[in-house]
Amino acid sequence: MTATYEDDVAEWALEQVALLRSGQWALLDIEHIAEEIEDMNISHRHQLAHRMAILMAHLLKWKYQPDRGGASWEKTIRGQREKIKRLLKRMPSLRRLLANPQWDRDVWDDAVDIAIHEAHLRDLPNARPWDFEQLLSDEFFPDDYLPS
Repeated sequence: MTATYEDDVAEWALEQVALLRSGQWALLDIEHIAEEIEDMNISHRHQLAHRMAILMAHLLKWKYQPDRGGASWEKTIRGQREKIKRLLKRMPSLRRLLANPQWDRDVWDDAVDIAIHEAHLRDLPNARPWDFEQLLSDEFFPDDYLPS
């Protein structure tokens, strides 16, 4: 090996792949490989949480500032829904997060923070008013205020 994990993780990863493919098990950096796989899983979980928070923040803005809703918000809502669906299709095990009350609470809190910061909204619900089926439905927009 010429690259170390600490000095160049990208080069190190390529070398580890080559070692795996050539069956040179004894030369593998097992501890760092395990760490990278674990980090990758955490990254996917964060990606789902981030996309859900953005989606819910825009739905909050859509509901509480209907006069400001427009093509940009609709594009963000539809785009996040599509990316979430693709992520869940590629990694169905992430669906378990949707049933995790602490994850749900954290994501809702992030969505509220985004809505407050971006749209200066106040007095938002303490809990998510929509179920996940509604959130991911292409037809759902709060309060029947549908895009044109």
